Parts: sequence; C-alpha cells; structure tokens
Amino acid sequence: DVPWSRHKQEIARVLVEEGYLGGATVVDAQPRNILRIELRYDAQRRPVILGMRRVSRPSLRVYVGADEIPMVRRGLGVNVLSTPRGVLIDRDARREKVGGELLCTVW
Repeated sequence: DVPWSRHKQEIARVLVEEGYLGGATVVDAQPRNILRIELRYDAQRRPVILGMRRVSRPSLRVYVGADEIPMVRRGLGVNVLSTPRGVLIDRDARREKVGGELLCTVW
C-alpha cells in the first residue's frame, strides 16, 4: 500500500500493462486514498521485477529526447517516461517520437 496520487497510479498502470505487476487498485480511505499494488511472481515463485532504479528525482531531473532514450539490459527491461502524452514506456515513446522525463528503469 502506498499513498495515492495520479502520477503513481499512471506508473502502476503502465507496469501492469507490461506484465511487471499483478494489479493496482485505488482504495478509498481517510484522510487520503491508498494505491494497493499487487506484485507478480513467476511459476517458481520468484518476483517478476528483478530490479528497479529511480532515475529522476526532485533535486536532479533527467530529460531525454525521443532519439536519446537508452536501452535497458539490451531490451529485456523498460524505461518509464513522463511525456506530454502521459506516462509511457520507452518503446511507445520512441514509436510516437516523443521525449520526456525519464522516471525509472525496470528489469
């Protein structure tokens, strides 16, 4: 459980679509809503997310253009970007030719 925000919900939505998370639901609570994230495991009960690295942070934002988006583990992971078209993974951002803030890397 994490405190809800629209940005966190969009990042969780993208990771669910990519198959890294089992699901994400918003739970109504007081004084603030909660984002409940379900982790995903493979057949041998190992976590699907092997690693995650935060790239941008409040003190140092990292922006990349559409042609500057780095590969993650030679295509075995994804970058999550905040773009003018919403939160996207690197593959979708390259296809739409849009850059943005590089939030995190997941593999």
